[in-house]
Parts: sequence; C-alpha cells; structure tokens
Amino acid sequence: MSSKKKKKLTPTQQKYQAFAKTREPKRPVVTNAIKAFLVGGIICTFGQGLQWFFIRYFNFTEVTAGNPTVAILIIISVLLTGFGVYDHIAQWAGAGTAVPVTGFANTVASASIEHRSEGYVLGVGGNMFKLAGPVIAFGVFSGFAVALTKIIIEKLGGI
Repeated sequence: MSSKKKKKLTPTQQKYQAFAKTREPKRPVVTNAIKAFLVGGIICTFGQGLQWFFIRYFNFTEVTAGNPTVAILIIISVLLTGFGVYDHIAQWAGAGTAVPVTGFANTVASASIEHRSEGYVLGVGGNMFKLAGPVIAFGVFSGFAVALTKIIIEKLGGI
C-alpha cells in the first residue's frame, strides 16, 4: 500500500491493516525459487537430451534438431495436461513449468479442455488462444521489431 493511501485511512483502518499484515502467511520465496529452478532445469535438460538424441541417432544438425525436440516436448506437455499430471507438477513447481515451451503448450491445452463442452469450433477453437493469444501477439511484434532494428543497423553500416 502506498504511503499516501495509508494517510487517508482512519486509525481503525490502519490498525486493521497492521493486524492483517501480521496474520498474513509468509511466502517461502527461496524454497519456491529453488523448486522452480529445479523443475524448469529438469524440463530443459530433458529437452537438451532429446536434441542430443536426434543429433546422435538421426543425423540431425544442431539447427535442425530443434524442431522435433520442441514438437515432442509440446506433445508430452499436452498429454500430461490432458491426464491432469501437468497441473500437479505446476502447482508444486510454480514458474518452473511456465517458462519453457511446455508451459505455453499447457496453457493452450488447458483452455481447450476447459471449453470442450461448447463444441469443437466455438468452444475449443474459439477459446484455445484466449490465454496464449497475447503471448503470440507480443512474440510476433517483438520479432518484427528486432528484425526491423537489425535491418536498419545493417543498412546504416553495421555496428
């Protein structure tokens, strides 16, 4: 709460705010950060292992191995979301499951599953990107801005 807002509170309200603050449970920030780091790291390490597998056994290059790796991570994430497992992992790990591409796939799959009773077109198709849409829009805009900046720098002689 800002200090200006506190000044406008009555003494009783200020007393209640102080009381409520003492009763508020403390958040285990360090523990949550460690859990997020471990789970996010495990997901990324698994992805790196998949990429290595494609490079080693299917003669992909480092560049071309990325596409099947991401596809498999997305498929696994959607399956785990459908079976209700991903939500339990996310509940325990917090942001560790949201950062990799699996978190994005979970968001799309969750919205689809939630609205499936409304039908495939209006329910699943119409609500699939409700949460993920802003992420896609921001990603496309950011990619455009970075590419435009790169082109301008190259045309001006480079840095």
